[in-house]
Amino acid sequence: MLPGEEVNIEIEPGKTLIIKYLTTGEPREDGMRTIFFELNGQPREVVVPDRSLEGNLHKHPKANPDDPNDVAAPMPGKISSVVAKKGQKVKGGERLLSIEAMKMETAVYSPREATVADVLVKAGSTVVAGDLLIVLE
Repeated sequence: MLPGEEVNIEIEPGKTLIIKYLTTGEPREDGMRTIFFELNGQPREVVVPDRSLEGNLHKHPKANPDDPNDVAAPMPGKISSVVAKKGQKVKGGERLLSIEAMKMETAVYSPREATVADVLVKAGSTVVAGDLLIVLE
């Protein structure tokens, strides 16, 4: 649809939805866009994936829940700081990084004593729950 274009959708006899497309927002880092429209005269918005960007997006690999060396994101958010470095020896309970979501910060800790084999994220990266953040050895 073009901006300002309106369609009528009959969902059952006597009930018609009037949808007017307004505009589409800029793509976000996670490949989503916000679509702005009116539904029966009321402003609405919905966030949808932009499939045309999929080839350009960097998606984080998922952590294997059965692998004790994989440290996964506990929640979606933005990486606010990364303390761990590749080759660093860490103790159990030592902070590896922090994730911020909705103005709340959550620290991710090492589950055991280990050496950091790889750090797959940097400050500013956007992650979802289950993304692989750090690999231990």
